[in-house]
Amino acid sequence: MTVNHHIPAATRGPRGGTAVVGAIRVASVPAGHVYVRHCADPQGSDGVVRLKDPRPNGAPSTSARWWPPVMLDPDWVHAHHTDFDLFHLHFGFDAQSPRQLRSLVRALRKYGKPLVYTVHDLRNPHQPDPAPHDAALDVLVPAADHLVTLTPGAAAEIARRWHRTATVLPHPHVVEESRLVRPRPARDRFRIGVHAKSLRPNMDLLPVVRTLAEAVAGLPDAEVRVNVHHEVGDPDAHAYAPGTLAQLHALAEAGRIRLLAHDYFDDDLLWDYLSSLDLSVLPYAFGTHSGWLEACHDLGTAVAAPSCGYYAEQRPCLSYGHTQRGGLDEGSLRAAVLEAYRTRPRWRATAPERAAERAAVAAAHRRIYAELLG
Repeated sequence: MTVNHHIPAATRGPRGGTAVVGAIRVASVPAGHVYVRHCADPQGSDGVVRLKDPRPNGAPSTSARWWPPVMLDPDWVHAHHTDFDLFHLHFGFDAQSPRQLRSLVRALRKYGKPLVYTVHDLRNPHQPDPAPHDAALDVLVPAADHLVTLTPGAAAEIARRWHRTATVLPHPHVVEESRLVRPRPARDRFRIGVHAKSLRPNMDLLPVVRTLAEAVAGLPDAEVRVNVHHEVGDPDAHAYAPGTLAQLHALAEAGRIRLLAHDYFDDDLLWDYLSSLDLSVLPYAFGTHSGWLEACHDLGTAVAAPSCGYYAEQRPCLSYGHTQRGGLDEGSLRAAVLEAYRTRPRWRATAPERAAERAAVAAAHRRIYAELLG
C-alpha cells in the first residue's frame, strides 16, 4: 500500500508547550457516542473535558445526533481553536475525502493542536469497497501524533501497513451498571440470534442463516431467531432488500427459523433482546471491532464471531471462518453452534471488572493527552 505523503510526518512526543495544569480540553469526534463517553472517568476525576458535539445543520435542538461531525470542518477548527487543547478522532469521517482530511490536519497543525486517532476500523463495515477507507487511513494514520486501537491484532496490522505503533486499550463497557448486575432471564430453549439490522454491507446473511438452521435441526429445544428492521421490507427505504427478505420468509414458513421485523431497538429493548439469547452470531464477512460483542460480554450472552477482523481478540467468544475473500466455512460455524449448545458458555463481565477497566482506560487517555501537551 502506498502511504500518502502530502502531509509531513507528525511530531512524536512533546510539542514544546508548558506542563499541563488542570483540565485538558479535548475536541472529540464524536463526544456523545457510548464508546467515547465510557472512555471518561464516571466521576470526572480524570481531568479531561470533552467538548459537546456541535449540532449538525438541520438537526433539531432536542437531537443528540452527532453526524456528520461539525468538528471535521477546518473552518470549525479556525473558529474554535482557542476552545480546545487537543483533537481526538474516533469515527464519523466516512463522507470526508482525503483532501478534506488533509485540510483538517493542516488546520490542526496551524494552531499546534495534537491529533490523536483511535483506529476502530481498519475496514469500514459500511463500505463495500475498501478503497475509500484505505485512502482516509493513509492520511490519518501517518498524520496522528498518537494512535490508539482496541486489539493487539489491529496494532500489528497498523505496524505492518504504516510502520506506526498504536497503544492498545480495551473497549470499555457498553451497558450501564444497573444492567451489568441484572440476572439473566431463565428460559427452557437454547436460542441463537442473528440480528440482521438493516443489512449493513459487511453482512453475508443468508449463508450464515441457512447453516444455522441446518445446525439446529437435530438439536432438541434449540431455535434460530433472525431479526431485521422494517426498512428492509420498505420499497422507499435505502435498506430495501426484497430478495433477501423473501428467502428469510421462506425459511420461516418452513419452520426452520423465527423471523421478526421491527423498528430500531432503543437501549433497553436491545439489552432485553441480547439477554434473551444464548448465542449471538455476528454474520460479518469483513470488519474490525464490535461494540455489539462488548454489549454481549456485559450481559453474559455468548458470541460466535467471524474470523475476519479482530473480533475474537476483544473478549472470550467462539469463532468461525468467515471472510469476504474466502466466504463462509460452514463446518466451523456448525462446530461453534454445537460447542455453545453443549457447554452453554457464560462469559460475562462483572460490574467491578468493568469499573476498574474503565478507570484504567480513562487514566491511559489522560496520560496520552498530557504527554502530547507537556
